[in-house]
Amino acid sequence: MSLPPGFLDELRTRLSLTDVVGRKVMWDTRKSNQGKGDMWAPCPFHQEKTASFHVDDRKGFYYCFGCHAKGDAISFVRETENVDFMEAVRILAQDAGLPMPERDPQAQAKAEKRTELADVMDMAVRHFRLSLRTGAAAAAREYLAKRGLDEAALERFEIGFAPDAWQDMWDHLKAKGIADELILGCGLAKPSQKGGKPYDTFRNRIMFPIRDPRGRCIAFGGRAMDPADNAKYLNSPETELFDKSRTLYNHGPAREAAGKGQPLLVAEGYMDVIALSCAGFAASVAPLGTAVTEHQLAMLWRVADEPIIALDGDTAGLRAAYRVIDTALPLLEAGKSLRFVLMPEGKDPDDLLRAEGPGAVQALLDSALPMVRLLWQRETEGRDYDSPERRAALDKALRDKIQMIRDPSIRAHYGQALKDLRWQLFNPRNTTPNAGYSGKGRWQKPIPVRTSTRTSHLVASSDEGQVDLREAVILATVLRNPAILTDCETALEKLDCRVPLHADLRRALLACAAQPDPSAALGAQIEPGMVENLLSLPHVALVPAVRRPGDMDLALMTVAETLAKLDADRGLAAEISEAVEDLAGLADEHVTWRLSEAAEARNRAWLSQQEDKTEYQRAPNGAPISRAEKERFDALLDQIGFKPGPDG
Repeated sequence: MSLPPGFLDELRTRLSLTDVVGRKVMWDTRKSNQGKGDMWAPCPFHQEKTASFHVDDRKGFYYCFGCHAKGDAISFVRETENVDFMEAVRILAQDAGLPMPERDPQAQAKAEKRTELADVMDMAVRHFRLSLRTGAAAAAREYLAKRGLDEAALERFEIGFAPDAWQDMWDHLKAKGIADELILGCGLAKPSQKGGKPYDTFRNRIMFPIRDPRGRCIAFGGRAMDPADNAKYLNSPETELFDKSRTLYNHGPAREAAGKGQPLLVAEGYMDVIALSCAGFAASVAPLGTAVTEHQLAMLWRVADEPIIALDGDTAGLRAAYRVIDTALPLLEAGKSLRFVLMPEGKDPDDLLRAEGPGAVQALLDSALPMVRLLWQRETEGRDYDSPERRAALDKALRDKIQMIRDPSIRAHYGQALKDLRWQLFNPRNTTPNAGYSGKGRWQKPIPVRTSTRTSHLVASSDEGQVDLREAVILATVLRNPAILTDCETALEKLDCRVPLHADLRRALLACAAQPDPSAALGAQIEPGMVENLLSLPHVALVPAVRRPGDMDLALMTVAETLAKLDADRGLAAEISEAVEDLAGLADEHVTWRLSEAAEARNRAWLSQQEDKTEYQRAPNGAPISRAEKERFDALLDQIGFKPGPDG
């Protein structure tokens, strides 16, 4: 919608920036001069104790001398309320008493009708709130108390009660002079099929007001107090105000909390959202009794790039998660995705909070699964792939899912991620089909492969086995010599780490390298058992830099030497891969020549000391190194940023 010329100027003229900002800050009375519109406060955009946030009311601009945030009233509302431009204008226009321009008379009439309906809904909220305090609501109050809702929570979420009467709300609103069509238009009553007086939609239910992002009550959700009621939860019918496919419970408060950095959580129901919010997870929302829709996903992504879907730990919760995946796949964009948390078996977020507290919920959120992992679980869990036909069926199912993704870049990344997971599933060294998925929202570390398997001749003699052995040497050398961690960051980034243990250690080492004191960070990031598993490998334990830690030059030379061998192996592997593709068509002498050249290149990398009998210096393993090999090591040392001392 475009705004007419002069509308924003009129809006800014009517507003006091001091009043707008003053709702979010506490003014420093010592520095501020209200008469001149020169106001100071601690900045609402970053944590500070001093007043570095300045508002010039006359010019209508603010500026923070700490974080350099700046703007006018519209930008301030956009940032603090986490809304778009037009929504910020609507909020300010409402505060200023300035009606938003409408496109035509019909639109104006429709807007006025919606305003009337919203006013009636607010009257209903107040009546339900008062009804909760009556004797008829004793059982409802007892139920809410058992669920852990205190008076503050009841007030915050405006929870009420609809008495077990056919015309309680109808009679209340009619006594206030509300027209029949408005009561019916709000969905608060239904016409009688027998020609009698309309009857209330909600009876003998705990009532939850549902508000839009602007804070207007647009619908209600009611929980039945009668266990025999067919509908445990009942929402308002769809009206001019309410479209449940485009509505999220607690949307406005959650949007504001997410704008302040809290993770956006999507739970299943009202009570989950209320419990999460009261426990400190204020950016929590819920769909309204249906699967998450495309419109709701778009709304979630406007609030946060990666909402976390937190579902009940039962079969129904898992099915709901799978439905969300199917809805989301075609809509994925760069930077916009979902993560998933499944509660422990038989529990919802409210149950977990009451049993174990906020820390248990936070632990699950910290281990939330990316969507591709849950997609993989759905296609593989409980299935056996002991025949080519079954494997082909898995490949087809995965291809079909990938083709649902419209964005070609994301489609390619999903293809690679699923290819890696497939490799783990069918690789004989992998221990479990789902790489350690526990089914409880956590991605567990795989069980270590037995040492006898790791060191078998079959594994060690294969190209993949050689790569894994060399990666283990590099990781162990850095772990035993943490002083070289920063210098070896580039080398670590080059590792493929298909072995899950190696991948975990590599991630932990790179995370520590970014810390001010990498050596001190290692103890907190890496579990001792992981290091013991790595150092117990015979080919690792024999490496001098691992056996005798502390020699930085020796450790760096070990990393450089091992990385050189990895590069040589990768060169041969690449040539073989390309040659296999060519052989699939028509083999020729050129293919044979390429393979022989690649093999010769790797042989030269390993046997260069035989070509040059001059012993230039000793390698970390005690073997002589040729001048050519030394030059390769020096180049790799330069690559990882190591500068030798005055003694070379």
